[in-house]
Parts: sequence; structure tokens; C-alpha cells
Amino acid sequence: MSADTAAVTDKTKKNKQDDKRVDWIAEIRGLALMLLAVFAFHSFIAKPFYIPSESMLPNLLVGDRLVVSKYPYGWNWSSISFHLAPRGDWRLFASTPEYGDIVIPVHPERDEDYIKRVVALPGDRIAVQNGQIILNGNPIRQEAEPPLDLPVDENSRCYGFGDPTFLVNNDDGTPVCRVPVYRETLPNGATYLIIDHLNQPLDNFAEITVPDDAVFVMGDNRDHSADSRELNSSRGLLGPVPLTNIGGRAEFITFSLDGTTTLNPISWFTSLREGRAWTTLRPAQTGNRTE
Repeated sequence: MSADTAAVTDKTKKNKQDDKRVDWIAEIRGLALMLLAVFAFHSFIAKPFYIPSESMLPNLLVGDRLVVSKYPYGWNWSSISFHLAPRGDWRLFASTPEYGDIVIPVHPERDEDYIKRVVALPGDRIAVQNGQIILNGNPIRQEAEPPLDLPVDENSRCYGFGDPTFLVNNDDGTPVCRVPVYRETLPNGATYLIIDHLNQPLDNFAEITVPDDAVFVMGDNRDHSADSRELNSSRGLLGPVPLTNIGGRAEFITFSLDGTTTLNPISWFTSLREGRAWTTLRPAQTGNRTE
């Protein structure tokens, strides 16, 4: 083999070796851009949300997975995912929630997301008397409906109500949690079910006026919700929620798990609750507006 041929062969081998080398800078750049895109979507468009408590029963169950949209009320510090932005009073493309919207308020003292329903808007006067909302001096309509059967499973044990009579068997012998419900209808016609079965301190709340930059929120499970009615305990929201603390609006349920999911892939499907996927969380409208 001539010297020229050997040189060409060595050069060819070197080029092949170069082709096999990983461009780590390009790989890291691509990964960073992908993570940035996910973070931007998560912060400004929509994010997933998990229901960990019973405060929004009967409409949201423990184990429900939701989509929360970030843009309906504009953007603020609480829109930024993982609470990476410092708290502030700025808002971009700001708008105000509507009666009945299910929103994601951030606690005023810690970076903890809640999920509650808007029942009073900026400037409204709100009180609660014997569990009934009094809005601008007018009682909000509440109508008793037939008891509602909630599932009983690992994520929904029916113990939180403190009433053993709620746990019954339906006609086919399946255990269910049978709860008393009322249909509440707000001034814009938004209507939804609530549970209110106890006489407890938060059933009565002296009238206040909601500040111009805030909303008043409550859980649908009225006797088991730490919300705007909690003025003196940090477990609740300590009054009306500033609009800058509203991080988004709950839109729909993507899927719901009954608590039996394990590492076994089969359980990823058998633990799905039937009939909850793609359920909208926007309140129904009666068409009877009283605004």
C-alpha cells in the first residue's frame, strides 16, 4: 500500500469516527429548548391539576385529573408554573372571573394551590346565614334535590362527612356514599350542586364588601372546605382572594382514578373511574339571570 493510499484510508477512518461523536452541546441545547417550551405552555396556556381533597364534592372527586387554562383572566405572578415568579400586583390582559367559575387561588401566605368556586365578584356584598349565601342583600337560590350517590373506593371512603348513615348499598348491593345535595344558582344563571349537611361555624359569616381587586370563593362541600370564609385560620384563604392570586380556571376532567393504581400496568386501566373523562367543569346555565 502506498503512502498516499494509507493517508486516504486513515483520513476516511477519522471522518467516520467524527461522524459517530455525539454533539453534546447541540443535544443539551435541544433539551433545554424543549423544557422551555413545556414550561411556557404550562405557565401561559394550560396545566394539569390533581384533586387531593373532598372540598369540592360532589362535583370534583379525590383522584380527578383536570386541565386548568391559564389565560382566561390574563396572566400574573401566580400563572407562572411552580411558583417561580415573585409575588406582585401586576396583571397582563386582565379580566375578571364570572360567577360560578372554578378557579385556582394561591394561598396568601404560602405557595399552595387551592381549587374553589367564585361566588362573589369585586364590589359585591356577601354574607352567609345558616349556610345560605346572601349576595348584595338577596338570598342566593338553594333548592333541595334528591340525594346523590358518590362512589365508594380507595380515594372516596365516605368517612369525611362524619355521618355513618351516608354509607349505604344501592339496588345491586354496591356500596355508595349517599349525600344530601342542594342546587345553588347564582345571579348570572350559573347553577351547580353543593353539599351542606351540618350546622357549623362557617355556616354564618358577617357581611363584607369584596374589594375591587378580589373575588370571594367557596368550596362546594360547604361543611368541609377551607375557603374565603376562613378569616382567622391560615388553613383557609383568609378572606377574599386578590385577582393576582388566581392562577387559572378549571376547564374539564381528563380522567379519574379510584386509588387502586399500582406499578402493575393492568391497574393503570382498571383503576379508571367510568364516566368522568372529558367532563366539563364550566357551570350549567339556567338562563334565569338576576344581575
